[in-house]
Amino acid sequence: MLQKMLEDQYGITAQEYVKLEAYDALRGNGWLYLISNPTGREEEDISELEKIAQHLRNNGDQNVSIFLPSKDGNLIATWEQNKYCVLANRQTEEQRKIRLGRKLAKFHERGRSVPFQIERSSRIGQWKSLWEKRLEQMEGVWNGLLFQTPEDEFERIFIESFPYYLGLTENAIQYLVDTELDEEPLETDSGTVCHERFTKRTWGPHQNYVIKNPFDWVFDHRSRDLAEWTRERYFRNFQTYDVDLKQFFEEYQSIVPLSSFSWRLLYSRLIFPLHYFECIENYYITRSEQDKKVLEEQLSKILRQSGEYERFLAGFYQISGAPIKRFNLPHLEWLYK
Repeated sequence: MLQKMLEDQYGITAQEYVKLEAYDALRGNGWLYLISNPTGREEEDISELEKIAQHLRNNGDQNVSIFLPSKDGNLIATWEQNKYCVLANRQTEEQRKIRLGRKLAKFHERGRSVPFQIERSSRIGQWKSLWEKRLEQMEGVWNGLLFQTPEDEFERIFIESFPYYLGLTENAIQYLVDTELDEEPLETDSGTVCHERFTKRTWGPHQNYVIKNPFDWVFDHRSRDLAEWTRERYFRNFQTYDVDLKQFFEEYQSIVPLSSFSWRLLYSRLIFPLHYFECIENYYITRSEQDKKVLEEQLSKILRQSGEYERFLAGFYQISGAPIKRFNLPHLEWLYK
Protein backbone atom coordinates (compact mmCIF):
# COMPACT_ATOMS: atom_id res chain seq x y z
CA MET A 1 0.00 0.00 0.00
CA LEU A 2 2.60 2.61 1.09
CA GLN A 3 5.07 1.25 -1.47
CA LYS A 4 2.46 1.84 -4.15
CA MET A 5 1.78 5.38 -2.90
CA LEU A 6 5.51 6.19 -2.88
CA GLU A 7 5.93 4.94 -6.42
CA ASP A 8 2.75 6.51 -7.73
CA GLN A 9 3.14 9.97 -6.14
CA TYR A 10 6.91 10.32 -5.79
CA GLY A 11 8.40 8.00 -8.38
CA ILE A 12 10.43 6.23 -5.67
CA THR A 13 10.84 2.48 -5.39
CA ALA A 14 11.43 1.15 -1.87
CA GLN A 15 10.49 -2.39 -0.95
CA GLU A 16 11.37 -2.82 2.70
CA TYR A 17 8.75 -1.72 5.26
CA VAL A 18 10.06 -0.64 8.68
CA LYS A 19 8.06 0.30 11.77
CA LEU A 20 9.97 2.86 13.81
CA GLU A 21 8.01 3.44 17.00
CA ALA A 22 5.29 5.87 15.88
CA TYR A 23 6.50 6.04 12.28
CA ASP A 24 5.68 4.01 9.21
CA ALA A 25 8.77 3.96 7.03
CA LEU A 26 10.17 2.37 3.87
CA ARG A 27 13.80 1.64 3.23
CA GLY A 28 15.58 1.65 -0.11
CA ASN A 29 18.44 3.20 -2.15
CA GLY A 30 20.39 4.03 1.04
CA TRP A 31 17.49 6.17 2.27
CA LEU A 32 14.82 5.82 4.89
CA TYR A 33 11.48 7.34 3.88
CA LEU A 34 9.18 8.30 6.75
CA ILE A 35 5.55 8.40 5.74
CA SER A 36 3.81 11.08 7.81
CA ASN A 37 0.21 12.10 8.06
CA PRO A 38 -0.01 15.91 7.98
CA THR A 39 -3.22 15.91 10.06
CA GLY A 40 -4.55 19.38 10.68
CA ARG A 41 -1.68 21.10 8.88
CA GLU A 42 -1.99 23.18 5.79
CA GLU A 43 0.45 23.57 2.92
CA GLU A 44 1.69 26.87 4.48
CA ASP A 45 2.54 25.11 7.78
CA ILE A 46 4.45 22.40 5.96
CA SER A 47 6.18 24.96 3.76
CA GLU A 48 7.45 26.85 6.83
CA LEU A 49 8.72 23.62 8.44
CA GLU A 50 10.40 22.69 5.17
CA LYS A 51 12.27 26.02 5.08
CA ILE A 52 13.41 25.56 8.69
CA ALA A 53 14.59 22.00 7.91
CA GLN A 54 16.49 23.26 4.87
CA HIS A 55 18.18 25.95 6.97
CA LEU A 56 19.28 23.44 9.63
CA ARG A 57 20.64 21.04 7.03
CA ASN A 58 22.50 23.84 5.24
CA ASN A 59 24.07 24.68 8.59
CA GLY A 60 25.43 21.20 9.05
CA ASP A 61 22.74 19.07 10.72
CA GLN A 62 22.55 15.98 8.55
CA ASN A 63 20.05 14.19 10.82
CA VAL A 64 17.26 16.60 9.90
CA SER A 65 14.67 14.96 7.64
CA ILE A 66 14.22 16.29 4.10
CA PHE A 67 10.69 16.99 2.86
CA LEU A 68 10.24 15.37 -0.53
CA PRO A 69 7.99 17.12 -3.04
CA SER A 70 5.60 14.81 -4.90
CA LYS A 71 5.78 14.46 -8.69
CA ASP A 72 3.50 17.45 -9.10
CA GLY A 73 5.66 19.58 -6.79
CA ASN A 74 3.50 19.59 -3.65
CA LEU A 75 4.72 18.89 -0.11
CA ILE A 76 1.40 17.20 0.71
CA ALA A 77 0.38 14.39 -1.62
CA THR A 78 -3.20 13.10 -1.85
CA TRP A 79 -3.61 9.45 -2.72
CA GLU A 80 -6.74 7.34 -2.42
CA GLN A 81 -8.40 10.10 -0.37
CA ASN A 82 -5.60 10.20 2.21
CA LYS A 83 -2.98 12.88 2.64
CA TYR A 84 0.72 12.09 3.01
CA CYS A 85 4.05 13.81 3.55
CA VAL A 86 7.27 11.95 2.88
CA LEU A 87 10.41 12.74 4.85
CA ALA A 88 13.72 11.32 3.67
CA ASN A 89 16.65 10.44 5.95
CA ARG A 90 20.03 9.07 4.94
CA GLN A 91 20.74 5.66 6.43
CA THR A 92 23.40 6.08 9.09
CA GLU A 93 25.70 3.74 10.94
CA GLU A 94 24.92 2.70 14.47
CA GLN A 95 25.17 5.74 16.73
CA ARG A 96 27.80 6.05 19.38
CA LYS A 97 26.51 7.17 22.77
CA ILE A 98 25.54 10.76 22.14
CA ARG A 99 25.88 13.54 24.66
CA LEU A 100 22.38 14.82 24.36
CA GLY A 101 22.92 18.07 26.27
CA ARG A 102 25.63 19.19 23.84
CA LYS A 103 23.67 18.04 20.79
CA LEU A 104 20.57 19.93 21.89
CA ALA A 105 22.57 23.13 22.55
CA LYS A 106 24.09 22.93 19.05
CA PHE A 107 20.65 22.29 17.56
CA HIS A 108 19.29 25.38 19.35
CA GLU A 109 22.22 27.49 18.16
CA ARG A 110 21.57 26.51 14.54
CA GLY A 111 17.87 27.14 15.02
CA ARG A 112 18.48 30.62 16.41
CA SER A 113 19.99 31.77 13.14
CA VAL A 114 16.89 31.04 10.99
CA PRO A 115 17.00 34.02 8.59
CA PHE A 116 13.26 34.51 8.06
CA GLN A 117 10.18 35.32 10.10
CA ILE A 118 8.51 32.28 11.71
CA GLU A 119 4.78 32.76 11.97
CA ARG A 120 2.77 29.58 11.87
CA SER A 121 4.74 27.44 14.32
CA SER A 122 5.80 30.20 16.73
CA ARG A 123 4.98 29.95 20.44
CA ILE A 124 7.25 32.81 21.50
CA GLY A 125 5.74 34.84 24.31
CA GLN A 126 2.53 32.78 24.30
CA TRP A 127 2.99 30.60 27.39
CA LYS A 128 0.99 32.85 29.70
CA SER A 129 -2.08 33.04 27.45
CA LEU A 130 -1.92 29.30 26.63
CA TRP A 131 -1.66 28.34 30.32
CA GLU A 132 -4.47 30.69 31.28
CA LYS A 133 -6.68 29.25 28.56
CA ARG A 134 -6.08 25.67 29.71
CA LEU A 135 -6.69 26.65 33.31
CA GLU A 136 -9.94 28.42 32.41
CA GLN A 137 -11.23 25.40 30.48
CA MET A 138 -10.41 23.02 33.30
CA GLU A 139 -11.90 25.31 35.91
CA GLY A 140 -15.09 25.35 33.83
CA VAL A 141 -15.29 21.54 33.89
CA TRP A 142 -14.50 21.49 37.63
CA ASN A 143 -17.18 24.09 38.43
CA GLY A 144 -19.71 22.00 36.48
CA LEU A 145 -18.94 18.96 38.64
CA LEU A 146 -18.94 20.68 42.02
CA PHE A 147 -22.64 20.45 42.74
CA GLN A 148 -23.29 16.92 41.59
CA THR A 149 -22.30 13.49 42.82
CA PRO A 150 -19.05 12.31 41.16
CA GLU A 151 -19.74 9.73 38.44
CA ASP A 152 -16.67 7.68 39.27
CA GLU A 153 -13.45 7.58 41.27
CA PHE A 154 -11.60 9.73 38.72
CA GLU A 155 -14.08 12.59 39.06
CA ARG A 156 -13.96 12.38 42.83
CA ILE A 157 -10.16 12.69 42.81
CA PHE A 158 -10.29 15.48 40.22
CA ILE A 159 -12.81 17.51 42.25
CA GLU A 160 -10.69 17.19 45.39
CA SER A 161 -7.29 17.83 43.80
CA PHE A 162 -8.05 20.67 41.39
CA PRO A 163 -7.75 23.61 43.86
CA TYR A 164 -4.15 22.59 44.66
CA TYR A 165 -3.19 22.45 40.96
CA LEU A 166 -5.04 25.67 40.29
CA GLY A 167 -2.76 27.27 42.90
CA LEU A 168 0.34 25.69 41.35
CA THR A 169 -0.63 26.98 37.90
CA GLU A 170 -1.16 30.48 39.26
CA ASN A 171 2.33 30.24 40.82
CA ALA A 172 3.77 29.24 37.43
CA ILE A 173 2.04 32.15 35.67
CA GLN A 174 3.18 34.63 38.36
CA TYR A 175 6.78 33.35 38.18
CA LEU A 176 6.68 33.76 34.39
CA VAL A 177 5.24 37.29 34.59
CA ASP A 178 7.83 38.34 37.19
CA THR A 179 10.61 36.94 34.99
CA GLU A 180 9.43 38.95 31.99
CA LEU A 181 9.21 42.09 34.17
CA ASP A 182 12.51 41.68 36.05
CA GLU A 183 14.88 40.23 33.47
CA GLU A 184 16.32 41.60 30.28
CA PRO A 185 16.61 38.75 27.73
CA LEU A 186 20.07 38.31 26.22
CA GLU A 187 20.88 37.53 22.60
CA THR A 188 20.94 33.82 23.47
CA ASP A 189 17.29 34.16 24.56
CA SER A 190 16.03 34.81 21.05
CA GLY A 191 13.62 32.25 19.59
CA THR A 192 14.89 28.98 18.19
CA VAL A 193 13.70 25.66 16.82
CA CYS A 194 12.32 23.66 19.73
CA HIS A 195 10.10 20.61 20.09
CA GLU A 196 6.52 20.20 21.09
CA ARG A 197 7.82 17.86 23.80
CA PHE A 198 11.53 17.09 23.90
CA THR A 199 12.57 13.87 25.69
CA LYS A 200 15.47 11.44 25.68
CA ARG A 201 13.73 9.50 22.89
CA THR A 202 12.66 12.34 20.58
CA TRP A 203 15.62 11.92 18.19
CA GLY A 204 16.03 8.21 18.71
CA PRO A 205 18.08 6.28 17.97
CA HIS A 206 15.12 4.56 16.33
CA GLN A 207 16.78 1.25 15.39
CA ASN A 208 20.13 3.03 14.85
CA TYR A 209 18.55 6.01 13.09
CA VAL A 210 18.79 9.47 14.57
CA ILE A 211 15.78 11.31 13.15
CA LYS A 212 15.01 14.99 13.66
CA ASN A 213 11.45 15.16 12.44
CA PRO A 214 10.10 18.64 11.53
CA PHE A 215 6.61 17.55 12.62
CA ASP A 216 7.93 17.60 16.21
CA TRP A 217 8.97 21.26 16.02
CA VAL A 218 7.71 24.58 17.32
CA PHE A 219 9.56 27.89 17.35
CA ASP A 220 10.06 28.93 20.97
CA HIS A 221 12.50 29.82 23.71
CA ARG A 222 15.21 27.18 24.29
CA SER A 223 14.05 26.70 27.90
CA ARG A 224 10.97 24.88 26.59
CA ASP A 225 13.05 21.87 25.51
CA LEU A 226 15.20 21.96 28.65
CA ALA A 227 12.13 21.99 30.89
CA GLU A 228 10.34 19.18 29.04
CA TRP A 229 13.46 17.00 28.96
CA THR A 230 13.79 17.58 32.73
CA ARG A 231 10.13 16.82 33.42
CA GLU A 232 10.23 13.54 31.48
CA ARG A 233 13.50 12.51 33.12
CA TYR A 234 12.09 13.21 36.57
CA PHE A 235 8.92 11.19 35.98
CA ARG A 236 10.79 8.27 34.43
CA ASN A 237 12.30 7.61 37.84
CA PHE A 238 12.02 10.29 40.48
CA GLN A 239 14.51 8.51 42.73
CA THR A 240 17.45 8.59 40.31
CA TYR A 241 17.04 11.70 38.17
CA ASP A 242 19.58 13.97 39.88
CA VAL A 243 22.81 12.60 38.35
CA ASP A 244 21.38 12.73 34.81
CA LEU A 245 20.03 16.22 35.40
CA LYS A 246 23.37 17.59 36.55
CA GLN A 247 25.21 15.99 33.62
CA PHE A 248 22.68 17.14 31.02
CA PHE A 249 22.86 20.79 32.12
CA GLU A 250 26.67 20.66 32.30
CA GLU A 251 26.79 19.33 28.73
CA TYR A 252 24.32 21.91 27.47
CA GLN A 253 26.13 24.82 29.09
CA SER A 254 29.49 23.71 27.75
CA ILE A 255 28.09 25.04 24.43
CA VAL A 256 25.79 27.84 25.65
CA PRO A 257 25.66 29.12 29.23
CA LEU A 258 22.07 29.86 30.26
CA SER A 259 21.09 33.41 31.14
CA SER A 260 19.15 34.36 34.26
CA PHE A 261 16.11 34.88 31.99
CA SER A 262 16.50 31.32 30.63
CA TRP A 263 16.77 29.72 34.07
CA ARG A 264 13.70 31.52 35.35
CA LEU A 265 11.63 30.78 32.25
CA LEU A 266 12.62 27.12 32.49
CA TYR A 267 11.64 27.03 36.16
CA SER A 268 8.24 28.62 35.53
CA ARG A 269 7.57 25.86 33.01
CA LEU A 270 8.47 23.17 35.53
CA ILE A 271 6.12 24.70 38.11
CA PHE A 272 3.29 24.54 35.56
CA PRO A 273 1.73 21.08 36.27
CA LEU A 274 1.55 19.88 32.69
CA HIS A 275 1.44 16.22 33.79
CA TYR A 276 -1.76 16.89 35.76
CA PHE A 277 -3.43 18.87 32.96
CA GLU A 278 -2.69 16.21 30.37
CA CYS A 279 -3.99 13.42 32.56
CA ILE A 280 -7.34 15.22 33.13
CA GLU A 281 -7.66 16.38 29.50
CA ASN A 282 -6.91 12.91 28.13
CA TYR A 283 -9.53 11.37 30.43
CA TYR A 284 -12.28 13.59 29.08
CA ILE A 285 -11.21 13.08 25.46
CA THR A 286 -10.92 9.29 25.44
CA ARG A 287 -13.79 6.91 24.76
CA SER A 288 -11.90 3.81 25.80
CA GLU A 289 -12.79 2.37 29.20
CA GLN A 290 -9.39 0.75 29.38
CA ASP A 291 -7.63 4.09 28.83
CA LYS A 292 -9.85 5.70 31.45
CA LYS A 293 -8.77 3.07 33.97
CA VAL A 294 -5.10 3.70 33.16
CA LEU A 295 -5.61 7.48 33.52
CA GLU A 296 -7.39 7.01 36.84
CA GLU A 297 -4.35 5.11 38.13
CA GLN A 298 -2.09 7.78 36.70
CA LEU A 299 -4.02 10.55 38.47
CA SER A 300 -3.85 8.69 41.80
CA LYS A 301 -0.09 8.31 41.33
CA ILE A 302 0.34 12.02 40.51
CA LEU A 303 -1.43 12.92 43.76
CA ARG A 304 0.54 10.41 45.83
CA GLN A 305 3.75 11.90 44.47
CA SER A 306 2.79 15.57 44.77
CA GLY A 307 4.95 16.03 47.89
CA GLU A 308 7.84 14.43 46.01
CA TYR A 309 7.31 16.85 43.10
CA GLU A 310 7.42 19.78 45.55
CA ARG A 311 10.78 18.51 46.80
CA PHE A 312 11.98 18.25 43.20
CA LEU A 313 10.93 21.87 42.51
CA ALA A 314 12.57 23.02 45.74
CA GLY A 315 15.88 21.36 44.78
CA PHE A 316 15.89 21.89 41.01
CA TYR A 317 18.14 24.96 40.83
CA GLN A 318 20.63 23.35 43.20
CA ILE A 319 20.78 19.97 41.45
CA SER A 320 21.00 21.38 37.92
CA GLY A 321 23.90 23.62 38.92
CA ALA A 322 22.13 26.93 38.33
CA PRO A 323 24.13 29.94 39.62
CA ILE A 324 21.50 30.78 42.25
CA LYS A 325 23.50 33.46 44.11
CA ARG A 326 25.08 35.11 41.07
CA PHE A 327 21.74 35.47 39.31
CA ASN A 328 19.76 35.90 42.51
CA LEU A 329 17.23 33.32 41.27
CA PRO A 330 13.99 33.60 43.25
CA HIS A 331 12.46 30.47 44.76
CA LEU A 332 8.87 29.73 45.79
CA GLU A 333 8.75 30.51 49.50
CA TRP A 334 6.04 27.99 50.35
CA LEU A 335 8.10 25.06 49.03
CA TYR A 336 10.55 25.55 51.90
CA LYS A 337 8.05 25.61 54.77
